[in-house]
Amino acid sequence: MKQQIIVNDLGRIPYQEAWDLQEKLLKENTDAKAAARAEGEGAVPQTRHHLLFCEHPPVYTLGKSGHPENLLVSDEELAAKGIQYVQTNRGGDITFHGADQIVGYPIIDLERFYADIGRYLRNLEEVIIRTIGDYGLTGERSSGETGVWLEPGVPGRARKICAMGVRCSRWVTMHGFALNVNTDLSYFNNIIPCGIQDKSVTSMQKETGRTLPVEEVRARIVHHFADIFGAEMVEGALFAAENGR
Repeated sequence: MKQQIIVNDLGRIPYQEAWDLQEKLLKENTDAKAAARAEGEGAVPQTRHHLLFCEHPPVYTLGKSGHPENLLVSDEELAAKGIQYVQTNRGGDITFHGADQIVGYPIIDLERFYADIGRYLRNLEEVIIRTIGDYGLTGERSSGETGVWLEPGVPGRARKICAMGVRCSRWVTMHGFALNVNTDLSYFNNIIPCGIQDKSVTSMQKETGRTLPVEEVRARIVHHFADIFGAEMVEGALFAAENGR
């Protein structure tokens, strides 16, 4: 029987609000796992899988092992530009979130799929590789660098199209990926993206030469997520009312 993943589009939402929601859902799942352990052998935890989509107002986020010096502007400059800066508990270094970027936050109990964080990250990358492949783009992996790239093995040509950073607690995931669709890439000039000096950032719009419908790209992500994770994707309205959407 396929696992069900509840899909919710949160719309445009502040980064901290989305982070708080992820923490809430993660805690619900880890509490359910603790309750099952307390019941004894054979008890099945009543965990629920979620895939949250959203778009954030302009924000730079730094991973827990990231380097603050990869932010190249001052607090005063950030305030003048109307950009937030948030230190997070995900993996990875610094990245940007903003308009026309698809941010996906899977909150998944990996023990109901496979207890392997490396495999999980490779599967997330595969979702994006197949998605951008639908638009004629050849996404690849770069050895030792999580995310999806174009021409990672070509000196001077390597460019990142999708950043990834996750957290996992008791095999429940949070945080996720950010795919640049029609994203304003000038925001990346204020940081050393992902702490990598010699590789640039790109978007689907820049690579295809056309503005893409974000809703269509999001639907392709859901399709490939279902296929790669062998899951049933269920459209949810769980958070629409409480988020005013």
